[in-house]
Amino acid sequence: MHNHFNGLKTAALFGGIFALLLGIGGYISASTGSAAFIWLFALLGVGMTAYGYWNSDKLAIKAMHAYPVSEAQAPAMYRIVRELSTAAGKPMPKIYVSPTPAPNAFATGRNPENAAVCCTEGILGLLDERELRGVLGHELMHVYNRDILTGSVAAAVAGVITSVAQMLMFASMFGAGGSSDDDRPNPIAMLAMALLAPFAAMMIQMAISRTREYDADEDGAKLTGDPLALASALRKLEVGVARAPLQPTPALQNSSHMMIANPFRSQDVSRFFSTHPPMTERIARLEAQAYGFRQR
Repeated sequence: MHNHFNGLKTAALFGGIFALLLGIGGYISASTGSAAFIWLFALLGVGMTAYGYWNSDKLAIKAMHAYPVSEAQAPAMYRIVRELSTAAGKPMPKIYVSPTPAPNAFATGRNPENAAVCCTEGILGLLDERELRGVLGHELMHVYNRDILTGSVAAAVAGVITSVAQMLMFASMFGAGGSSDDDRPNPIAMLAMALLAPFAAMMIQMAISRTREYDADEDGAKLTGDPLALASALRKLEVGVARAPLQPTPALQNSSHMMIANPFRSQDVSRFFSTHPPMTERIARLEAQAYGFRQR
């Protein structure tokens, strides 16, 4: 079990987001006497999840304008990734580089057999080889821990909740739901649920993403055997991203949770809506892991 019980936290958060979905479904079923729309939105959500899951590598790589590189072009990346994937007993992923000065890295792919690892030109120029090894260990663990699937399911459920909430808002505005005033659901309650449910779903989705980042830090440090290397890399990345942030376009916003550091300016994304934990907390946990004491 992880030292910080991140697996249990993820399970609890998933329970919360599914409970929220079931609560909305129960309210609509009780108000309308039909659950047809719930099933419709659920099927749409499953379809969107499947598309995003099977194409996650292509979507993220396209968003970052990344290109494949050969071993001759990126010998350090190839050497490190080959050593780590061999140590983990996993196949060698594809290697990409993104032509952006913003320092960052991500791994994607629905499973280890279809994985891709990408570093930006900025991170390759910023980190030394030991720090780069720590970063790549973190990214490989996202694939090995099936975090792409976890993120896809969380995003799909949150999307279904948002779609159902939009339906609730439409119904509350036009007084749908019953043949008489006694049968008709309370429009104020419907409007409140329509506004609050997507917010709650988004908060839970972000919390799941942050929890998976802690897991990848911890497991990646175990894979490399060097937690302080990743801690040192995160310190540099915090400064580097602040100097060269990316613009939060829709394509990048959908892929930012895969990156090792939040690629946007801190004022563009508050802590509550961030897909990444604070760097200070991540570094503290890695130092605790290195020195062998428990961090709350």
